[in-house]
Amino acid sequence: MKTRQNVLLSRTKDKSDKEQAFNAMLLRNKALIWHICSDYNLGKVWNVEDCMQEVIVSLWRYFDTFEGRSSEQTWIYRVATNTMLMLRRKDNKNPATEQIDIHEEINDMSYEANDDSQLLCQLINELSEENGMIIRAHLDGFTYKEIADMTNLTEGTIAMRITRIKLQLKEMFKKESKEDI
Repeated sequence: MKTRQNVLLSRTKDKSDKEQAFNAMLLRNKALIWHICSDYNLGKVWNVEDCMQEVIVSLWRYFDTFEGRSSEQTWIYRVATNTMLMLRRKDNKNPATEQIDIHEEINDMSYEANDDSQLLCQLINELSEENGMIIRAHLDGFTYKEIADMTNLTEGTIAMRITRIKLQLKEMFKKESKEDI
């Protein structure tokens, strides 16, 4: 849903109108933001609410850049995903000893649960950042065109990547299932 009003308000000089448009956008898309933060947060110690705050700060910072060429949800997905990837890279550069211990415990618990959807999320986390973003967006119901807008790739490339990623995940899933036996 393109919101030309939000695009116009994001470019206005009136701060209160801009804040109202931004807050309305957040209310409409709170579930999407939470979903992205929790997906990229699987197996980590970060607090999802803290991640949401980081994403909201990024959305506010880039609100003026939203031109309305893509849907509001597509733009939010891209900003939120990039923010989460940045947090993940930052976390990987400076791992705390406590996080490593807790991370291992979480992984042990998740394998004991043997929940297929949880395993799928873990396998998606093992993909490259770009492939992880593509398959998450696909699973979240975004069209090939919307995913292409998010990644600056063509729709044909997205279709091919999704097919290859599905095959890769299927093989990874089979391998994990055999190791559990």
